Amino acid sequence: MAGARAAAASSAPSAGSSSAASSSSSSPPQEPGLAELLEEFSRTQYRAKDGGSGAGGTRVERIEKRCLELFGRDYCYSVIQNVNGEICGHYPRYIVFLEYESSEKEKDKFESTVQVSKLQDLVNRSKMARCRGRFVCPVILYKGKHICRSATLAGWGELYGRTGYNYIFSGGSDDAWADSEDITEDDCTLRSADNQLFDKVRGHDIKLLRYLSVRYICDLMVENKKVKFGLNVTSSEKVDKAQRYADFTLLSIPYPGCEFFKEYKDRDYTAEGLVFNWKQDYVDAPLSIPVTLTRSLNIDWSEYQSWDLVQQTQNYLKLLLYIINSEDDSGLLVHCISGWDRTPLFISLLRLSLWADGLIHATLKPAEILYLTVAYDWFLFGHMLVDRLSKGEEIFFFCFSFLKHITSEEFSALKSQRRKSLPARDTGFTVDDLYSLKRRDRGSTTSLSSDFSLVTESSPGATGSFPYEPVDPSSTAAQTQAAWRKSHSSSPQTVPWTRPQQSEDRQPSYQGIVDAKFSSSSSSNHSDNFFRTGSSPLEVPKTRLTAPTERESRLEEVRSTFLATYSSTVGLRAVTPSSSGAIGGLLEQFARGVGLRVSGSAL
Repeated sequence: MAGARAAAASSAPSAGSSSAASSSSSSPPQEPGLAELLEEFSRTQYRAKDGGSGAGGTRVERIEKRCLELFGRDYCYSVIQNVNGEICGHYPRYIVFLEYESSEKEKDKFESTVQVSKLQDLVNRSKMARCRGRFVCPVILYKGKHICRSATLAGWGELYGRTGYNYIFSGGSDDAWADSEDITEDDCTLRSADNQLFDKVRGHDIKLLRYLSVRYICDLMVENKKVKFGLNVTSSEKVDKAQRYADFTLLSIPYPGCEFFKEYKDRDYTAEGLVFNWKQDYVDAPLSIPVTLTRSLNIDWSEYQSWDLVQQTQNYLKLLLYIINSEDDSGLLVHCISGWDRTPLFISLLRLSLWADGLIHATLKPAEILYLTVAYDWFLFGHMLVDRLSKGEEIFFFCFSFLKHITSEEFSALKSQRRKSLPARDTGFTVDDLYSLKRRDRGSTTSLSSDFSLVTESSPGATGSFPYEPVDPSSTAAQTQAAWRKSHSSSPQTVPWTRPQQSEDRQPSYQGIVDAKFSSSSSSNHSDNFFRTGSSPLEVPKTRLTAPTERESRLEEVRSTFLATYSSTVGLRAVTPSSSGAIGGLLEQFARGVGLRVSGSAL
């Protein structure tokens, strides 16, 4: 096993070349900061084959090395090589496979049974099964379970297009089908051979899922199949005609795509009261969750189409947290269509939520876990921030602004243990102590204001009609809480299940009431009236006198750091029109839809 790890990591950067990658590893000579990362991220989309070349090559290499070093602080890992994008053009060049936590206690508790050489072989075989070649990739290790990400299943249009494209440009051979067990010539002869083709391709995908012990598949698509120009360019497990994925627990949890976040931006980055229009023609995927998973959460899932963006994201995150804290040892796969917008949103929220409880990445500080999730979960996995910013589709910004809505104990994987031995709140934090703090300790000057984050009674997500009784999932992971505790202020938490009493720092400013009327051309339904103070989403929050919980402090530190750096690098941008002409844009949209081009470049 050690030999396999060493072989897999032999050509990776020095920060991750060791199988243990212990915390004693030295940092890169020029350690990249978050500002440099965001500047590079907002400049260009990451592509594996360009990672070490060009003007930004050195900067990207520093980002890659820093990610490996941060993973190595708490985990023993191996590296799946993707140096020139051979496996996937917009996955990291050095794909990290976490084997077990490097602490002796956790190492004895969870030992990896996965052989990296076999894993890489399964990856090579299964990569054609999913849209844009974005195969099932493990990214978080929690209690010995792998939390994975991917794109949805490829449809026949992309599958045939990619096999032909790869065949032509590989000189008449394609390593995806090079094995004798793979597809024969008869499989691709006629359109009637689709089932044989899908049996082979999706069969390898299923083998990979089983090898990683994945049982739960959460599909975020609002469509059953993605259709462009009358063609089914993608499919999904829930509509697989042969029911090849029947042995898995399939969850259809439709969540608005990145286009919807243009509405979020246009409403001054206000998610409260912003409801997706579920009556659009292309929306045909119903919410479908096994009753065994919904019974304990005490959420009225039949009302999901009336939830605003805050409530929908909260409820879906609760569901994912409940799944990974279940008794069994099964892993989880989260995917949308391409796997680079909605998927990193929930992967990032899962990583940060579990970290805030001290259950993963236990030694990382707030700035370090922020760097890791921005760099690895978003940048290195191909999120097109440049394109999204140009269109005003700011799902990336929403992810970290949303952290203020998951600070409460109902999102904590440790809530059952905390109730049994909950220490008394520290009452020694006085007004005099508050005024004695330095300015920088009283909160970031770019954190969201309390007024801005107000959930109003007029918004669907702010009512008390969805009572929540905390679930008591078992948690065998050690409570590796960090020793540090922050004493600075943080934004008030928002819990939409019960109507909280308004504190002094949450009084609405009636001078800022804005009428928002629903437009027939809009993809969302706005509440008729909602409170907005007109303040910037990067404005300083008002101070609070109650001591925050450790979870709240950790998440607020991450959020404040992000907002401060984001405002000084990327900023909240205005929408700029596309430079593409009508015909060129149409052709480019088609090429991207069938997976043959990304950001104007051939795959």
